[in-house]
Amino acid sequence: MANKLHVKTGDQVIVTTGNAKGTIGKVLEVSPKEGKVIVEGANIVKKHIKPRSAQEQGGIVEAPAAMYACKVQLYCSKCKKGTRAAHKMDGDKKIRVCVKCGAEL
Repeated sequence: MANKLHVKTGDQVIVTTGNAKGTIGKVLEVSPKEGKVIVEGANIVKKHIKPRSAQEQGGIVEAPAAMYACKVQLYCSKCKKGTRAAHKMDGDKKIRVCVKCGAEL
């Protein structure tokens, strides 16, 4: 059974710890089994790529690496801060809202 994470693909998040602390980016990929996420523009690593064919070029490429989901927080554009999510019913749809200001995330 996979673990449930507090972020989804496409969410705007802020990194709370590490070298990329304070970086705001979009979640590109979520891995609930490992408890990790890939955030655009955060935790950039250099990968050495080997050419697989004669036409393809090898070299060093910068790419975002996975980080633990507990190191990111949802970003509220109204508060301009990281926040926890509260759930509110909108008709028969459940939406996530900012705990501090009530803005929709």
